[in-house]
Amino acid sequence: METLIIIIFILGYLAITLEHNLKLDKLIPALGMMAILWALVAFGIEDFTNWFDSSAHALVEGFSGFGMDEKHHLLEETLLHHLGKTAEILFFLLGAMTIVEIIDYFDGFATFKNYIKTKKKKKLLWIFASLAFILSAIIDNLTATIVLITILQKIIKDKETRLWFAGLIVISANAGGAWSPIGDVTTTMLWIGKKVTTVKLIEYLIIPSLLCVIVPVLIASFLKPFKGSLDIVEGEISGSKSKYGATMLYLGLTAIIFVPIFKTVTHLPPYVGMMLSLSVVGIFAEIYSRSQFSISHPIDIEGDNSEGFHSPVHKSLSKIEMPSVLFFFGILMAVAALESLGMLFIGAEHLKTIIPNTDVVIMLLGVGSAVVDNVPLVAASMGMFQEPIDSHLWHFVAYSAGTGGSMLIIGSAAGVVAMGMERINFFWYFKNIAWLAAIGFVVGAVAFMFLRNF
Repeated sequence: METLIIIIFILGYLAITLEHNLKLDKLIPALGMMAILWALVAFGIEDFTNWFDSSAHALVEGFSGFGMDEKHHLLEETLLHHLGKTAEILFFLLGAMTIVEIIDYFDGFATFKNYIKTKKKKKLLWIFASLAFILSAIIDNLTATIVLITILQKIIKDKETRLWFAGLIVISANAGGAWSPIGDVTTTMLWIGKKVTTVKLIEYLIIPSLLCVIVPVLIASFLKPFKGSLDIVEGEISGSKSKYGATMLYLGLTAIIFVPIFKTVTHLPPYVGMMLSLSVVGIFAEIYSRSQFSISHPIDIEGDNSEGFHSPVHKSLSKIEMPSVLFFFGILMAVAALESLGMLFIGAEHLKTIIPNTDVVIMLLGVGSAVVDNVPLVAASMGMFQEPIDSHLWHFVAYSAGTGGSMLIIGSAAGVVAMGMERINFFWYFKNIAWLAAIGFVVGAVAFMFLRNF
């Protein structure tokens, strides 16, 4: 039965990796794989000899001698445990996504256009790289990429030039997301899974992540595509269309930054703080909407505002990327099935025997995240390694998984969305951007290994 479970997982993983070739959204194989794996676990529970207790981070002693009722009871408890841990991540992401959509509802991100005052390509590159690095640490790398490429499309007319800028934005956004507990799905997983704390994550990864951006951007600034000036059409760079845009931007970003502080003070799971932040942002959004859309100026959005008012919270919730949320659910619960059978724990022991150097293993994880999705890789590493909270291993996992995906356009959510928005060719990115990302990744990794000794 164990062999069949591994085969199903590999097939599901391949289907996720080849989603573009199969023309099948990755959430479908993720959900199917999850359901089938847990069904096989339930059917074969009589014959399994190992069971992993996630709360104790150890194999259950004497599991093979348990009776059927005991094994099924343990299965139900384990399934409920993993569902709860996965739900913590999903509700956190839902809250963050909703706040971002509320900011966008008021056109708040257009405020960033005011920072762009230059026509020089080199200077513009540093501005966009800096914005991507900072913004991705607050609103996540995926959203930061979408926001900045949208602005990019408004101010740069030449397609080839935009592709170069988009490539460096992907590198910067992924590096910016690696050092923040809310900057990337994988770092959020490690943070909520109590593998890292906010302070230590920032302390150990801020410099490696900065170097991961600065070195590629510095090299790129001497390349031909970033020499000279742009022809920017007058009037292209303008502020937010809504008078409340800037206010909602700063309020929303502050609310998201407040979440780690709330967790530190109350010791409650992060999703509780995110729900509080969402409620505060929602209150102001509703108040500002009533001011903006009065009865004397009625607008009818989707036919449900009889009094000329449409709830920005409802509108924002309707725009959330639910396929991504369901994909995370499917893949995290599928990996949990392998973890529950002790496969990841035993696999880690064998891996440590084959490759004694853990740094090499984690760097390979970073390279692997450029080829396959980094979410299951990090989920697997959380089941494989049993190091305590804030171990250097977890910080290195966060860095490698977060920045390694930049080496291929399909290696990160930021890369995939940039690929879709700008129609970036896989081989164009591989030829022109991948080497810059690889240099940044290696420099940052070396810096981390040096700094952790202090």
